[in-house]
Amino acid sequence: MSWFRKLVVGAAAGSALLAFSFNPGYTQVAPRGTTTPSTETNRQLEVLGKVLEIVRSDYVDKPDDEKLLTAAINGIVKALDPHSSYMDAKSYREMQTTTSGQFGGLGMQVNMENGVLKVVSPIDDTPAARAGILADDVIDQIDGTPVKGMTLSQAVEKMRGTPGTEVRLEIVRKGKEARLDLTLVREIIKVSPVRQRVEGNDVGYIRMTQFNGRAADDLKQAVQTLAAKIPPEQLKGYILDLRNNPGGLLDQAVRVAGAFLVGGEIVSIRGRDSDHTQRFNAVPGDLIEGKPLIVLINGGSASASEIVAGALKDQKRATLIGSRTFGKASVQTIIPLGQGNGALRLTTARYYTPSGHSLQAQGIAPDIEMLQEEPKDVAGQQAQLRSEASLPGHLKAEGDEQTGSQSYLPKDAKDDKALQTALALLRGTEVNPAFPPNPKQAASAH
Repeated sequence: MSWFRKLVVGAAAGSALLAFSFNPGYTQVAPRGTTTPSTETNRQLEVLGKVLEIVRSDYVDKPDDEKLLTAAINGIVKALDPHSSYMDAKSYREMQTTTSGQFGGLGMQVNMENGVLKVVSPIDDTPAARAGILADDVIDQIDGTPVKGMTLSQAVEKMRGTPGTEVRLEIVRKGKEARLDLTLVREIIKVSPVRQRVEGNDVGYIRMTQFNGRAADDLKQAVQTLAAKIPPEQLKGYILDLRNNPGGLLDQAVRVAGAFLVGGEIVSIRGRDSDHTQRFNAVPGDLIEGKPLIVLINGGSASASEIVAGALKDQKRATLIGSRTFGKASVQTIIPLGQGNGALRLTTARYYTPSGHSLQAQGIAPDIEMLQEEPKDVAGQQAQLRSEASLPGHLKAEGDEQTGSQSYLPKDAKDDKALQTALALLRGTEVNPAFPPNPKQAASAH
């Protein structure tokens, strides 16, 4: 029994530490700390320890102690929610490598659902995006090896590698009978989350693909670049495109939302106890100096994207165009478990928009709904759209849960109905009661 007790004590000691998350799709707050186990909890730990000891001593083949412990930890965490997970030392290092800014890979966000490896979204201007890989595509084989049976980290590791080398993917796409057999060449993936361009000669367009540690600074640079290209008297406004942005860091979401506000609440974070609440407010300094702002959203806009969209909508700073967002309103903390022991990604809080609304498993409805015309091979996916509410074990909504919405983006800007509507509103060739929003109607927290 001493073997098991030693490992549990080490893990408990590590759980009091905090490391801010640098993993796209997750935000963070400080953990509440350790609690004293109850008598019943101690009894259950004793049972778990006995099971482990019996397996170690009596199983027909000598088991791997590390694998036993990892399986036990995974069993505990998987009973929580789909966003809590255990990262062994290797997975933890890979997470840090990913967020260092560059790595050899294909350039897409993926997630494992019930043993199926699904594409969340390809990153712009990467091998995955250029090959035509779409959100919700299923990666069935990697270099001829079935993905079934792999963990998420194993699949990701297999797709990464030395830049210039090839990797073959077999992809299943809903609505398409034939499997797609794609050969991609790995590249150095520089995770640049912000891109900008001038639309016509009078609108600044900014696309943010994720909220990594560079997001807010890159946004500021993008605005400065656009302001230098478009004369002030000619500038009609800005478009912030958050479609298929899976999220990222809480502090970056707060800074990005605050960049367009002169004051007011951005988001509040509430833990298990009602008195354990953090509020994040904007400080004066609107980057675009009051110019009109439109935010584009869809079913692939999640987590940190929803914090930004929710704040700008509630504060009546921007008009949202597109379709309902994903609906992930939980906060994950990355907690190191001591040197060489990996880390825990644990859901520690929910977040709320300035109006006091939790969008968990509901998402944010746009001010102006604008659905895209989908190709035939994509349209068949409409009936089974992914959303937080569709994930097994998700945190329940505070109200009626909502299904997902489309995440398809046309390759050609002229076919992008949401973008074209935004441009028409900014230029005054179309009118809609939702644009521009009235700041006097800004919501206040309950």
